[in-house]
Amino acid sequence: MHKGKIKRLVSDRGFGFIGDTDGRDVFFHQNGLVNVKFSDLTVNQEVEFDVENTEKGPRAINMRITAKA
Repeated sequence: MHKGKIKRLVSDRGFGFIGDTDGRDVFFHQNGLVNVKFSDLTVNQEVEFDVENTEKGPRAINMRITAKA
């Protein structure tokens, strides 16, 4: 599992970006959330996730909240 903080949310489109502990930005989509609603997410919230490599770059899957922002 990777760890990071939410850097940006695009609420009207259901996606955002995480700054992971390796210093890279990782895309996530609401379909990759586990036991959390997209509307409950906030910027700077700590999360953990698995990474799936795609044609467009790393994508977070199995994303969970680890701490409230």
